[in-house]
Amino acid sequence: MSDTLNRYYLQAMGIDLWVLRKPNPSGGQDLSALAQEVAACNRCALHKTRTQTVFFRGSPQAKLMIIGEAPGFYEDQQGQPFVGKAGSLLNQMLQSIEMVEEDVYIANVLKCRPPNNRDPQADEIAQCSSYLARQIELVQPHLILALGRFAGQFLLNKPLPLKQLRNTLHHYHNIPFIVSYHPAYLLRNPADKKKAYFDLVTAKKLLIENSC
Repeated sequence: MSDTLNRYYLQAMGIDLWVLRKPNPSGGQDLSALAQEVAACNRCALHKTRTQTVFFRGSPQAKLMIIGEAPGFYEDQQGQPFVGKAGSLLNQMLQSIEMVEEDVYIANVLKCRPPNNRDPQADEIAQCSSYLARQIELVQPHLILALGRFAGQFLLNKPLPLKQLRNTLHHYHNIPFIVSYHPAYLLRNPADKKKAYFDLVTAKKLLIENSC
């Protein structure tokens, strides 16, 4: 059983005194090598149904890292995260705070598309987690914006609902991060776009503060 699942079960039972050993990060020495390692990955069953892995888009020198949940159909076809309708909305959201693709580094918790765009499963997240951990380590962002509950849960290592993840400044290995709505959710629930905009404004302010 993975450390992530162990921690979930322990927390569900009210046990918070155990200190679990963190998994070793991926052996990739740089982003290019890590991308090649991801492309050859067969750790979980998703490698059997993917068209290709989805590693990143944006700039490795970016101060803001955006983390989504998993690739969708268009991402699986093109090999980049957030390139479908959700990606178009994300681009518009970034433009609303005067940012563009070159200002961010975008990745997902999972590097392969789940069949029929279903939610990521715990074992898939556990198998893929070291790749994202290594990406964060190599990019060293000043701030992380997690989009969707699975991204927030991964960073915080707690299975909290989105409403408890939002409106709070969290930290992942001393890197501050906030959680907002996934653009795919906003396409289905446009009434929450205003809340997402304020999350982005908060992210921009935090980014400025952490860049001083």
